[in-house]
Amino acid sequence: MTFQKITMKDGELVVPDFPIIPFISGDGIGPEIWTQAQAIFNRAVEVAYGDSRAIQWQEVFAGEKAFQQTGEWLPEKTLATIREYLVAIKGPLTTPIGGGIRSLNVALRQQLDLYACVRPVRYFEGTPSPMKHPERTNMVVFRENTEDIYAGIEFVSGSQQVHELIEFLQENLQVTSIRFPQTSAIGVKPVSVEGTKRLVRSAFNYAIQQHRKTVTLVHKGNIMKFTEGGFKKWGYEVANEEFAEQTFTWTTYEQIKTEKGEEAANQALVAAKEAGKIIVKDCIADIFLEELIARPEDHEIVATLNLNGDYISDALAATVGGVGISPGANINYQTGHAIFEATHGTAPKFAGKNMVNPCSVLLSGALLFRYLGWAEVADAIEAAIEAAIASQKVTFDFARLLPGATEVSLSEFSQQIFDGLAK
Repeated sequence: MTFQKITMKDGELVVPDFPIIPFISGDGIGPEIWTQAQAIFNRAVEVAYGDSRAIQWQEVFAGEKAFQQTGEWLPEKTLATIREYLVAIKGPLTTPIGGGIRSLNVALRQQLDLYACVRPVRYFEGTPSPMKHPERTNMVVFRENTEDIYAGIEFVSGSQQVHELIEFLQENLQVTSIRFPQTSAIGVKPVSVEGTKRLVRSAFNYAIQQHRKTVTLVHKGNIMKFTEGGFKKWGYEVANEEFAEQTFTWTTYEQIKTEKGEEAANQALVAAKEAGKIIVKDCIADIFLEELIARPEDHEIVATLNLNGDYISDALAATVGGVGISPGANINYQTGHAIFEATHGTAPKFAGKNMVNPCSVLLSGALLFRYLGWAEVADAIEAAIEAAIASQKVTFDFARLLPGATEVSLSEFSQQIFDGLAK
């Protein structure tokens, strides 16, 4: 067999039967999880396709291992390899203390322009949850990954830069609302038309492909009129101008209501649902955080800005079992570049103890296989995970929350999943 690169052609991902995929094992608990995950991934491909498909995993370095070997937290060689091979997967990475890179995860997203952070959140039967009905949650969050306050444009209190910026704001732009100008730090929140529209466009395409019924634009535009409010405005523009045949927007509903009355608007909404159109609505971020607990079934695909998405993703994960069972992907749908990742941290106090939950990396791998078009592999991994959880023989994080459950090690739990792939 000859292993080959994944490529893009005419806007479509071209996946050979024997692709080369770079991986970063991660720091802390990352390496021991990756050892188990790689075996499960290989077995799932074998069960699904026999010897007609296989993956060559190519290790690249970031984080502590990279720093020990090269003196760099994120070597250019690693970035170059992922750029070349398009698709990669990674474990959790340590955030360096002190100067330099603020966050390796953010740096990877920025450097590779991985503008869509995609976080599916669903319930696996038997998973401990604080909710009475966690099964009502089945959302996919599309979080804009490159703008908002995560752009890293901020200036420290007391610095010459911040004094000059505050002076400019006050004298040139007549800003009067900086309450304590002598001691304030200042951050800048860029939100662009292009950044918004490509993210929202990806969410709509996903909703169409997956036959989802709703897309919710989550924002804080009631306060931040031109940034978060712009996100809402431009998101609706994408729906009305590019997806008019597939969607029915709340702006259209309001227009009909104004022109013809509420009854006519309600009739149009019902007709759109019956025609299978995607209903596009918006929700203020704090209200959405309430609704994800009270009425999660009202939302399926969520498109939002960077900071909102950070909060929402973790809050949603908590309702279905926590970040230990929450997958993540960072994707540029235009270039094909994608990094799939564990959404939890490095948990150094558990490193080497063979006790942590591998599901975040495993489910991120399932996302990777769906991205490749290898749905049979993804389905097998998810089914094996659900069966292992249902057995009530689970890692400590679940066992302590499930009365009568048996605590097993990382390797024992992984073996259950591995064995379940063949059933």
